[in-house]
Amino acid sequence: MRKRSLAAVATALALGVAAAGCGNGSGSGSDNDDPIVVGSTLSLTGAFAATGQIHKLAGETFVERLNAAGGLLGRQVEWKVVDDQSDQSKVSQLYERLISQDRVDLIIGPYATPNILSAMAVAQRHGYVMPQHTAVLAPQLTYECQFPAWSIGPTPNQFIPTQLFDALAAQPDPPKSVAVLTSQSGSAAFVSDGYGEDKTGALSIARERGIDVVVDVHYPPTTTDWAPIATQVRDADPDLVINNGLGVDAVNLLQAMAQLNYEPKRMFSLFPAPGPLLDLGEVAEGVLSVSMFEPNKPTLDRLGAPATEIVDDFTARAKAAGLPYTVFETQAAASWNAWEILAAGVKESGGTDQKKMCDTLHEKGADTTFSGHLSFDPKVQNFWPTTQAIKQIQQGDWVTVWPADRAAAPFAPARS
Repeated sequence: MRKRSLAAVATALALGVAAAGCGNGSGSGSDNDDPIVVGSTLSLTGAFAATGQIHKLAGETFVERLNAAGGLLGRQVEWKVVDDQSDQSKVSQLYERLISQDRVDLIIGPYATPNILSAMAVAQRHGYVMPQHTAVLAPQLTYECQFPAWSIGPTPNQFIPTQLFDALAAQPDPPKSVAVLTSQSGSAAFVSDGYGEDKTGALSIARERGIDVVVDVHYPPTTTDWAPIATQVRDADPDLVINNGLGVDAVNLLQAMAQLNYEPKRMFSLFPAPGPLLDLGEVAEGVLSVSMFEPNKPTLDRLGAPATEIVDDFTARAKAAGLPYTVFETQAAASWNAWEILAAGVKESGGTDQKKMCDTLHEKGADTTFSGHLSFDPKVQNFWPTTQAIKQIQQGDWVTVWPADRAAAPFAPARS
């Protein structure tokens, strides 16, 4: 794994040839000292706000550190971020405005797959490179100049449940029954049901492995009454509950189960906001989820001083900002990767011409602090070999537990 410190990247960037890209991906030369402007939206209010705030702080931290080290192409970087209110219908018009009216030099994607797809359509129409941090459903991301910062490979609907069931099969108490609770959001349902003609997902893989699916519920993202679902789970009493959901879905489910005096033996939450689960205390102990990065000491020791500096800086800023969750983990690491991809495209191409950036990223890839060197092949929608792991809440912290060669601690046993 090749790593370089952010300061080293920024220093190299400062030596680049000044050029600025504009609409239609054409780019135009510029010798002035005006900032290079990066435009994006984020979900700063609404259903995705708990996670959107993490991405906002990660981006602000990156840009401030980058500017302190000289900026890009000898110019400071300004990030123009607009609140999309967690509303997919607003994303397209906001990115259109950023590109066509505000004439930003660069863009970076929003949070959540539906929002990213809307932004991607605008980026493609204008020929803009778009690094994006959280959309993992590769078959949907067909624009060759979108660059994923979080990869679960080209078939994530197969990889995620396979990794989970493999991990649990290696434990002394593998599950024999499962409840699968699925948000109908496009950011989550594919892990249960598959995507397009490929119907492989948690439901089909469980059955193939002889695990009895005792509850199969699909709920709308707007669900507010979780008691009926919790009652179904309690009555079935499965060995494993899989919540392929987002944000605070798992929190709502666990609270509804607790009100019924029921605790699931094991629970997996797909893409949760990490802090609210920890705030539940003992109720959430043992919950599993996917992870691209957790700042466990063995991991930081392996990555070295630059990663530790970034993690500590982010945590200090998060505490000062009053964020409910101050740990630099998967969501923040995905954001950091996306910004490093964007910076690498500028540096390696020598400017902000969008086509040159896209071609250069395909040719040379990008070095990242937390995921190493990323290579981008448009034949697989630029999704690089996955580094995803499984994490678990243990004694109030998220800890990487699988695969074994990257685990910071062993699996905690299921509840009896």
